[in-house]
Amino acid sequence: MLCQECGKRPATLHFTKIVNGEKTEFHFCETCAKEKGELIPGTPGGFSIHNLLSGLLDFDPSSGTVSSKARPIRCEHCGLTYSQFSKLGRFGCSHCYESFQDKLDPLFKRVHGNTQHVGKVPKRSGQEIEQKREVERLKKELQTYIEQEEFEQAAELRDRIRDLDKKSAGSS
Repeated sequence: MLCQECGKRPATLHFTKIVNGEKTEFHFCETCAKEKGELIPGTPGGFSIHNLLSGLLDFDPSSGTVSSKARPIRCEHCGLTYSQFSKLGRFGCSHCYESFQDKLDPLFKRVHGNTQHVGKVPKRSGQEIEQKREVERLKKELQTYIEQEEFEQAAELRDRIRDLDKKSAGSS
């Protein structure tokens, strides 16, 4: 594929920009990309993961816009502000998680799909963890059945939860 700017050299940089759901593709050779001022990965001033995370950190999901800097959120223990955190890409202390929690939960949900770690569990020693997860899942399902007044299904789930609790108590 040739560069869409000069039409002479092969396109070595391929950009896809998505703005407001509209996808635009660009195919440039390095020379034209530099002339146009596009960011070239791996070069000074190029795009980095830090820039990506900084952009995500400044995003306000409630309004769908980049957050305003009207009142800075600050960690009371180390004094780090949220804007400093978004530039640095790391916390000042362990208390920053609590101070910035309102902004972090939506960020974690967007990046990881969840706000709780649900990674892999070792097969040999992970049965207890799997049982706890199953019990939690069943309790949520039980609550739904109770709210819908489907008491027969709720009673069955209650019994399953009791059985799982007995198994986990017996294996401890």
